[in-house]
Amino acid sequence: MPTVSIEKAEFKARRERLLAMMEPNSVAIIPAANEVTRSRDTEYAFRQDSDFFYLTGFNEPDAVLVLSPSSETPSTLFCLNKDKLAEIWHGRRIGFEKAKKDYLFDQTCALSELTEQLLNLVNGQQILFYAQGTYPQFDDKVWELLNTLRGAPKKGYKAPHTIKDIRGLVHEMRLFKSPAEVRIMRESCEISTQGHMRAMQFAKPGATEYQLEAELHHHYAMHGARHPAYGTIVGSGDNANILHYTANSDVLTNGDLVLIDSGAELHGYAADITRTFPINGKFSEPQAALYTIVLAAQEAAFTEVRPGGTLSKANKLAMKVLTQGLLDLGILQGDLQELLDNQACKAFYMHGLGHWLGLDVHDVGDYKKDEKERPFEPGMVLTIEPGLYISLDAKAPEQYKGIGIRIEDNLLVTEQGHENLTASAPKSISEIEALMKKQATNR
Repeated sequence: MPTVSIEKAEFKARRERLLAMMEPNSVAIIPAANEVTRSRDTEYAFRQDSDFFYLTGFNEPDAVLVLSPSSETPSTLFCLNKDKLAEIWHGRRIGFEKAKKDYLFDQTCALSELTEQLLNLVNGQQILFYAQGTYPQFDDKVWELLNTLRGAPKKGYKAPHTIKDIRGLVHEMRLFKSPAEVRIMRESCEISTQGHMRAMQFAKPGATEYQLEAELHHHYAMHGARHPAYGTIVGSGDNANILHYTANSDVLTNGDLVLIDSGAELHGYAADITRTFPINGKFSEPQAALYTIVLAAQEAAFTEVRPGGTLSKANKLAMKVLTQGLLDLGILQGDLQELLDNQACKAFYMHGLGHWLGLDVHDVGDYKKDEKERPFEPGMVLTIEPGLYISLDAKAPEQYKGIGIRIEDNLLVTEQGHENLTASAPKSISEIEALMKKQATNR
């Protein structure tokens, strides 16, 4: 079961950091997520807005955070009030009185007071920080508020003259993980790697993609990560060449590979792992040849994941290995340098090398700084995920058609280089075959 969490004092410290970056005479309005209807009288499982959660740790819908550095109460939370009847039907609420003490806000109010109190909190401020477009219905409330302030100067109302996007400040903070965040991500990754191993051990011809999906999700939930971080991909055979395949409905065929891209979400933090392995437990020669290229490309890219390195340089290293490998197998033809200059391997490697990872699986944070690609710094977490995709209709030798391979790990940039948070999920051919052989023997 999960043993790590983030102390409420850290959430308060984050709010204080953000307040220190805001100009005097400014105010920020940051809404929580809403419940989303799935079908008649049912909702999707609630998932808090990542920015709101990062600043509060508060996990109820419809709440609103207001920050104002010039106020006597710099942080104010509006949330649903206690309601005995509603709580009988829909679950317990924290309530605004308990939220102030437990979550360390300067002020808390019932959500029913939001409209009136926002007038007081925003009136006379010069700058409004707000993430326009995130929640269109809440946008309407903000525009109504501003129109009220603009339309009643006789009442002493004055609207902010500038609106700034709060996301730039928050997302730069989120890009660098704290020690507490790293501990959670390590645990999320470990739960996920064990889930991938369980799927490898379950796989056999005649099973289905959705059964592998179920094995993963069961393992996540049984270890405290109740939900996957994103739609799990289980693509066998040619389905692996569909990059975001989530139908997961086909039967596993003897002699095919299966690509699984899946990660757990723990306390809001995502893991994102891809492993590709043979359904019958043994790589064929063509499968092994392609797999070896992808693994070598990933290992080449890893060397650039260190302070001062960049994602583009890592991708360039990976593409050189992929291109040389495809040339050696006869899938590409021509001069190596010309193929590299033309990015010829992109016909079989269509996506980027990786992305930031954190509260969102494709996490926030600019990839450029001062108009230049930003170098890696300690505290960043990212994926490295090269692949090769040779579809059935590809222009390639017949033995390689229908094979899709991706290998993805989650790397924390450290002072010394990087830490692979997902290293315990087998990925060498010998490790995978040994694990699957052991399981087959035990069946």
